[in-house]
Amino acid sequence: MKRSAEPAPAARQECRHDTPVQVGEDLWLVDGPVVDFYRLSYPTRAVIVRLPDGGLWVWSPVPLTDALRAFVDGLGPVRYLVSPNKLHHLYLAQWQRAWPDAELWGPVSTRSKRPDLTFTGTLDDTPPAAWAGTLDQIWLREALFLDEVVFFHRPSRTAILADFSEAFSDDFLRRHWKPWQRWIARLWGITERPGKAPLEVRLSTLRRRRARARVRQMLAWRPEKVIMAHGVWRADNGTAYLRQVFSWLGV
Repeated sequence: MKRSAEPAPAARQECRHDTPVQVGEDLWLVDGPVVDFYRLSYPTRAVIVRLPDGGLWVWSPVPLTDALRAFVDGLGPVRYLVSPNKLHHLYLAQWQRAWPDAELWGPVSTRSKRPDLTFTGTLDDTPPAAWAGTLDQIWLREALFLDEVVFFHRPSRTAILADFSEAFSDDFLRRHWKPWQRWIARLWGITERPGKAPLEVRLSTLRRRRARARVRQMLAWRPEKVIMAHGVWRADNGTAYLRQVFSWLGV
């Protein structure tokens, strides 16, 4: 029997690392453990979407525990495992071992980084037929060092971003970052407000006219929610939040 739950009332709801929380129609998030990235602590998050045929689309998988696997099996069969960019790939193999029939999808950058994995297809601006109509996507590829495929879940009106918006809460930074590191977070603009992309992504985005055009496509989605892999996600006013996130592009 498939599980269901009431949507979470607020973006600040604490989640157990092995327990998905429903935050919209056929939409769950799973907060993973804190990981080390260039000696900085990052919170992690996965997103699970149940497609109209009952299959599951899993974005940026977090470590798979026995409890998480049992819960996911209760939601439906895992059909698609998605890497949004080359930094979000660590647990794809673990999930594919658990669900060997699941297809792997990622942009060219992820496929190049993980030649050991067998991918079904390459992500770009066109949604595969498997989830077209439920999820839209835009390939942000104007930064020199990081590209990313951003998604929009139509039924819940939710934009899903990995690293082009990072919004660490003050509480998280106090618990996990040293004072000088917190200064870096403020300098980079990756605190809860304004929740921008890291400074190196912004500085290396040289094709700004094209980047603005893609962000305007995102704004045209008019999302209510914005879920990110790292930090405090937004339960409402999503379009206004994205304007704030990408204000550095002049949108």
